[in-house]
Amino acid sequence: MQVAFVVLLVFAAAILAPMLHRLLGRRTGWWLALIPTTIFLYYLSRITEFQAGGSIRYSLEWVPSLGLDFSFHVDGLSYLFVLLVSGIGAAVLVFGGGYLQGHPLQGRFYSYLLLFMGSMLGLVMADNLLLLFIFWEMTSVSSYLLIGFNHQDDEARRAAWQALLITGAGGLVLLAGILLLGGITGSFSFIQLLEQAEIVRQSPLYLPILLLVLGGVVTKSAQVPFHFWLPGAMSAPTPVSAYLHSATMVKAGIFLLARLNPVLGGTAEWHYLVTLMGAVTMLVGALMALPQTDLKRFLAYSTVSALGTIVLLLGLSTTLATKAAIIFLLVHSLYKATLFMVAGAVDHETGTRDVLSLGGLVRVMPITSAAAGLAALSMSGFPPLLGFISKELLYEAKIQTPDLSPLLLGIGVLANMVNVAVAVKVGIRPFWGRPGRACCEAHEAPLSLWLGPMVFAVTGLLFGLFPDLATPLLEPAVSAVKAENVDFTLKLWHGINPVFLLSVATVLGGVVLFRLRDHIRRLGNDLRRFSGLNPSRLYDRGLQSLMALARWQTRLIQHGFLRQYILLLVMIFGGLLLFSLLQMQEGSIRWNLSGIHLLDIALAVVILLATLTVTRTRSRMTAVVALGVVGFGIALIQVIYSAPDLAITQILVEMLAVILFVFLFYKMPRFSDLSSPGRKLRDALIALACGGIVTVLVLKAVALQIEEPVSSYYAQNSVLEAYGRNVVNVILVDFRALDTLGEILVLSLAALGVVALLKLKQKSESSS
Repeated sequence: MQVAFVVLLVFAAAILAPMLHRLLGRRTGWWLALIPTTIFLYYLSRITEFQAGGSIRYSLEWVPSLGLDFSFHVDGLSYLFVLLVSGIGAAVLVFGGGYLQGHPLQGRFYSYLLLFMGSMLGLVMADNLLLLFIFWEMTSVSSYLLIGFNHQDDEARRAAWQALLITGAGGLVLLAGILLLGGITGSFSFIQLLEQAEIVRQSPLYLPILLLVLGGVVTKSAQVPFHFWLPGAMSAPTPVSAYLHSATMVKAGIFLLARLNPVLGGTAEWHYLVTLMGAVTMLVGALMALPQTDLKRFLAYSTVSALGTIVLLLGLSTTLATKAAIIFLLVHSLYKATLFMVAGAVDHETGTRDVLSLGGLVRVMPITSAAAGLAALSMSGFPPLLGFISKELLYEAKIQTPDLSPLLLGIGVLANMVNVAVAVKVGIRPFWGRPGRACCEAHEAPLSLWLGPMVFAVTGLLFGLFPDLATPLLEPAVSAVKAENVDFTLKLWHGINPVFLLSVATVLGGVVLFRLRDHIRRLGNDLRRFSGLNPSRLYDRGLQSLMALARWQTRLIQHGFLRQYILLLVMIFGGLLLFSLLQMQEGSIRWNLSGIHLLDIALAVVILLATLTVTRTRSRMTAVVALGVVGFGIALIQVIYSAPDLAITQILVEMLAVILFVFLFYKMPRFSDLSSPGRKLRDALIALACGGIVTVLVLKAVALQIEEPVSSYYAQNSVLEAYGRNVVNVILVDFRALDTLGEILVLSLAALGVVALLKLKQKSESSS
């Protein structure tokens, strides 16, 4: 199965999804899930090939002149992401079918979700940076559609717009970095970039490239100070949130950071910038998660913290830190997908996500509570789940960091304590203890809502009990990030050591934070009064200021006075031409008057006098006649210099223009004197200056001959290539065929518009 076919297959399913939903009804989610399931099983069947260092490549030239190829490369890192995107995507499709059952726009939901899935698959498999950028922006657009799926909700529309603005702006910053990177290496291929990694790191443009790439990462993966868009995206339906947080969108920035690690990593700038960014995000996300009461917002802020953790580990750049980052990436995807789906199932069955109203659900939702409990334990780092192995490896990587070890270790322990408290609040608290107010009429969720969470929760348990099962997935990914073969061995138990003691302290601290949840919630409510400078508020103020600037600019520029528009255009045009004229170092003006005859001089004088008459007369009819004289004079010049085709066209246009003007202006009053003498003098000087600049530029351009004139090419090939002796006609019909076709199309559309307006007028007159 070629990698390009995988992407195209998902996009084709996105197009057909609404029609399939009308045919299949409530079973649509199950049938559509077969597509990502097939992709997952196909790539899973090739696990030994990737574990041995193999890869899959596909390349097709697209725009070679721009270095843009339709090329894909699936290595160990891409392989892990493909399995996550397709596997979790299949579960989300099934879950979404049950969660949104009966929704009038369910077919549209499937289409958007598959578009999202295809964009993410294309992103992680792209070998060309420009192709990656295209899929990068497609994930932003498709996430915008998904976040704003409930478009009748003002908050959903605002959140979707916010996410698109932030990630879209970050994408433009990333594009600048990509172009600089391609300019240094002469290629946009990841494989060729890897071969020139040392050249990139030694380049004086390295730091700007790094900052621009991090600009894309920090917005896409919700790093501080752009973290606030991710909790805002909770306005999306829960299946979207589960997919967004576990396998797509926010993981795109993580993927790019890992992908470019061999090219941009290994420097002091990378180490300190990426590590600091990750550490701050890890701590801020954890602290903001504590006071929440909504299940989804708990998980959203914990995702911010988890993303910061992965970024921090990638910033450390050691082999151990890279191992910790990749295994935590897998752990986070499994437990976060589970807990979001659990939150959706609880909301679906009880009608609320408020933890203050939930409790005792284990009695009525035993399967869902089992999945939630396993995921919560993995998130907390309890043995024997994979989360325990991940947390110990994470601590070990931070301990072995030479320069920032105490600081990073302290921040990491605090953030993980918060994660334990959040895991208890989300995965334990709603299901145990006294029944809450919303649990009276609840019952177990249908199969479509608990199947996916249970599969992922059990997978985390199996990987913890048998770590060797996860090694074939993780080892190739780590090797791809480090660009070298890395041995990967996982063990559940390493004995009692400092890392294990830190894990125990983390769990105990998390339990203490959970017990203090009411005090923390009150403290968080008090601190909100001092949140005027938080990034979300600053974003709102910035957006309001931007809109105010746009309104002021519109009032200034779009004032409605045509004469001012023309004046501004002439001034800008003249200024740009003057700049071009000053830049022209070659060529000199040659005054050759030998070919000018008395008739030429007479026509020039007539045209100038007619032009002066247009500017001085107070009669519209006189102005129309004078304009006609100018046009016919130019037509005579074209006849004299052997351009009859142009002359005929000019005469026809002038005749039509004069007739139209006469009919329009015949009964209109005389010109009014609206301009003061000062304005008239100003306009005259600007017009003369612009005309003089154009004249000098044309004379210099005529004297400057860099290449052979294109006219000789047309003259030589008119008969040979286009079988026509009229060179002008051949240029229009053959050499510039698409240009002419476009002009004809525009005129045809304009004619259709006129016909439609006339028919509309006739209908209104007949009805009245």
